[in-house]
Amino acid sequence: MARKKKPDPDNRHEPLAKLLGILSSPWTMLLLHRLHIGGPTRFGELKRALGAISTKTLTERLRMLEAEGWLTRHYNPTVPPQVTYAITKRVLELDGVMIELDRIAERWYGKSTTGRRNS
Repeated sequence: MARKKKPDPDNRHEPLAKLLGILSSPWTMLLLHRLHIGGPTRFGELKRALGAISTKTLTERLRMLEAEGWLTRHYNPTVPPQVTYAITKRVLELDGVMIELDRIAERWYGKSTTGRRNS
């Protein structure tokens, strides 16, 4: 039998829980990292850059992040249509966190994913 969650009467943990919930969803941090280091990117380029992500999952993550105000979606009505995604200023606030995670990943697992050497 599942334990019932105790309510947080002041909702003091709600903003952090929401932020961590978004960041911890599969592929989200890698997607944000790719857009952060690569700039505005088209859907197909993102899919190739992320490798094993499914089209469905990538579409879901992009829609979720756009709805949260973390990404912008630019539609260019060409033939074929071009859709480009870019991070917003909101995500730039995570810059220090992303750089530090990249440094830790390099120390623990090897080569930097951004191509820069970190001390």
